[in-house]
Parts: sequence; C-alpha cells; structure tokens
Amino acid sequence: MIQSSSLRVTTADGRTLSGRSFGPTDGTPILFIAGAATGKSMSFGDELLGRFNVRLLTMDRPGMGDSSGYETRTLDSTSNDYRVFVEQTLGRRGVSIPVIANSQGGVFGLSAALHGWVSRLVLASPADEISNPTIHAMLPHEATQLADIACSDPEQAANILATFTPQGMETMVINGSHPSDQAFYQQPAFLARYRKALEEGFAQDGKGYVTDTLIAMRPWNLKLTDIHVPTTILYGAHDRSHSPDKTATLTSRIPAAKRVVIDDAGGALLWTHSEQVLRAALEN
Repeated sequence: MIQSSSLRVTTADGRTLSGRSFGPTDGTPILFIAGAATGKSMSFGDELLGRFNVRLLTMDRPGMGDSSGYETRTLDSTSNDYRVFVEQTLGRRGVSIPVIANSQGGVFGLSAALHGWVSRLVLASPADEISNPTIHAMLPHEATQLADIACSDPEQAANILATFTPQGMETMVINGSHPSDQAFYQQPAFLARYRKALEEGFAQDGKGYVTDTLIAMRPWNLKLTDIHVPTTILYGAHDRSHSPDKTATLTSRIPAAKRVVIDDAGGALLWTHSEQVLRAALEN
C-alpha cells in the first residue's frame, strides 16, 4: 500500500496551500505539478516510489481543492506558491528539488525553473503555448478558437470555461485521446483517482480551473532561453492533444532541453511510462 499523507501550509499573507505526500516520508523529494483541472490527489508511479525512494509532493493550486482562492493569481504568483509549499513542507528555505510537470501543468514547471529553485525539470506530455505564433499557425481554427478569445476577451473566455464540469472534462479528455490512451484512462483504478482529482480541480465553483486555463491559453511571457537547468521533455508518439509538432518547437526554445519521443506512448505517458519519467527526474 502506497504511503500517503495530507499536507497543509500557510503563506505569508495567510492563505492555505493544501497538498499531499506520496511515498516514503524520508525519500528524495520531487514536486509533481498536475495537469488541467486536477488537484492534489493526482499522482503517478505508486509502485515505484518505494523502490526509487521518492517522496512525491502534490499541491492544489490556489482556488482548487482545499487551497485558498486568490483573485489576483498569476503564473508568477502560482510558481511562487509552489516554492513556498515545498519550503514549508520540507522545513527549510532555499530548497532546490526536481520538478515533474504534466500536460497543462507544464507552464507552471517552466515558470518555477525560471525562478531558480528547480534542480531538474521533467515535462511529461506538456501542453504547448497555443499563443506562440509558430504553434498557433500549426493548429486548426477549432483548436485555437477559445485561446484566441482568451487573448482578446478574457472575461468572455472565463465565462465559457466556467461552464465546464468534471464530467465534461473527463469525456473531452477520453474522447480526444488515442485508442490506447482511452483504454488506459478507463481502467477502474485510474478512473477513480482521476475523478477524485477532478473534484478537487473544479472545487470552489471551478474558479481555480478557469484561472489555470486562462494562464495556459494566453501568452506565457516566459523567457525560456533563460532556463539553464537540465530539462527533459517526454512526449508520446500517439499523443493527439498536447503539441502539434510533438514539442519540437518548445524544445528548441529551451537551451538546456532534450526531447524524447516515445514510440509506444500517447498522452497517458506519465502513467504508462512512469519509470522513465522518474528516472529522468533523478538523473545526476
């Protein structure tokens, strides 16, 4: 049975950041930044954490799960909240730990790397920057329409996103995936965890999810050329949704990045190839 415990820290301005710890409490700490609309219950590689002696830390982003809402939340403030969460959880300032970020959580991992407290970054099936002109030009209109609205009229986009539900998100993810991913996502054990994480992601009337998605859809304004920590981008050859060029452009924007396209993987790479993900984070 995987070791798991609840975490709760308080920011300098009195907000609560809620999270979980998976794996040995004395293991090597790794921060896991989950994808779209998923909270602290989402994790991966349960059967490997003991073998690799890894303590996986997860957090509800502000406005999700049990973390306090933050009306003025930004990409920068969110990555700083992750730093505060890690420092308080580990009981020391100035920590430097590996970070694994999945799907829409990728932008938060990139921001954290730019803030200087990430020792190694692993992006597993990262969602690309839709507003980047090169990426935008590769996508059909239906794939960029909501992101275009997010740029031109954020309030309208927020109203549209506010209609999303956990059930709708689950259906959209599964229906838009490669058949091999669909089979994995519908396994009872994974589906139970995913649904619990979606409940957290859409808590507080979905406000945290809306903020997350607006951050991801609008220009990131990150100077990716300033990321110099070792960065590994893992992408599944059958992934239909996260990047139109399988992160080739994204990788080229990060000097320290190497890209690995996994032939027998899709968008569920984080869970189907957990050992490869963890090994990338633990490389010396």
